[in-house]
Amino acid sequence: MRVSVAGQVVFASTGNGHPDADGPAVVFLHGAGLDHSVWVMPSRYFARHGYRVFAPDLPGHGRSEGPALDSIDAMADWLEAFLDAVAVPEAAVVGHSMGSLVAYVFASRFPERTRKLVLLGVSVPMAVNDALLDAAKDDDHAAIDMANAWSHSSRGKMGANDNPGVWMLGVGQRLVERSARGVYHAGFVACDSFRPDADRTIVAETLVMVGESDQMTPAPSGLDVAAHLPDARVVRLACGHSMLSEKPNQVLDALITIV
Repeated sequence: MRVSVAGQVVFASTGNGHPDADGPAVVFLHGAGLDHSVWVMPSRYFARHGYRVFAPDLPGHGRSEGPALDSIDAMADWLEAFLDAVAVPEAAVVGHSMGSLVAYVFASRFPERTRKLVLLGVSVPMAVNDALLDAAKDDDHAAIDMANAWSHSSRGKMGANDNPGVWMLGVGQRLVERSARGVYHAGFVACDSFRPDADRTIVAETLVMVGESDQMTPAPSGLDVAAHLPDARVVRLACGHSMLSEKPNQVLDALITIV
């Protein structure tokens, strides 16, 4: 589907299902340089089980018009505007990596609109390696190479996908290669510059998923986030940061328990 948000055309996948008109809504938020396609499996599952599914391409990403936003707070405001555009008063908000920060901030600022919260590969704050930031600023392919390698576990780098026919490193590389110039860097700047507001609290029931071999947002960081939330539980996965490709079935199983 396509909707207008702040005068720009936004694309969002709806999972190609037949949701109930008044079914619960779920929003999936991707990471820096990626798009809605990382959520294909859970989007289709929930769309076929009565949910209203929205997996938007964030501004400047995928099929959405830009420019890309370089602030997590700005993305959280944008998400509120997106929900208004699709007439969704509240939703389960699910985010991965940069998307997890957007979901985190959205839940803290708009608790009345957050039915449930799921954070995958989260760290608060989410510092980005200087070499990665510099390479992304120059649109150097080295940024893609570094992030892609650091996002996969040793097993993931060997291509041992749970679902046959998927080359994880290749998929991760190609997704970011399709990004417009500056988009990858804007996402990293947003993550690196984000600082949590001590006055913000999250009341929604929360699920935090951590990858035991995550080098981008190490497992202890995610566990720390969960420890500071009043109603959170943790799922630990034997994978790296790219848990949506390394452990797609386990991620879906965990989502089903809360969304």
